[in-house]
Amino acid sequence: MQFVPSKNVLGGDLQDCGRDPVTGFYRDGCCETGPDDHGTHVVCAVMTAEFLAFTASRGNDLSTPVPAYRFPGLSPGDRWCLCVSRWKEALEAGVAPPVVLAATHEKALRTVSLADLQAHAVGLR
Repeated sequence: MQFVPSKNVLGGDLQDCGRDPVTGFYRDGCCETGPDDHGTHVVCAVMTAEFLAFTASRGNDLSTPVPAYRFPGLSPGDRWCLCVSRWKEALEAGVAPPVVLAATHEKALRTVSLADLQAHAVGLR
């Protein structure tokens, strides 16, 4: 069986999102998804103070470290694989964080448009 790389929203091979801290549902630095990823963590986003405050207000505090899960807590500028539904919610609230298109899984397009993602795009590095 041959390995076939996942695709990003631009149709290319899915690139790494971040390794400091290590992100991804599988904690491999990539916004890969699979049957166990019920939140669909496929949007590679660059954290902002506004988004971190927004997601905390919705019950998902990404700023506070949780050592038991080896989670360091996020700061503005960190890249993180977000649930596509949370990114869409932030978009609708006017606080969507920037997106790294080459590292955002194509499955994000089932929930948000490429145009919305492109409107919030930043470079890979």
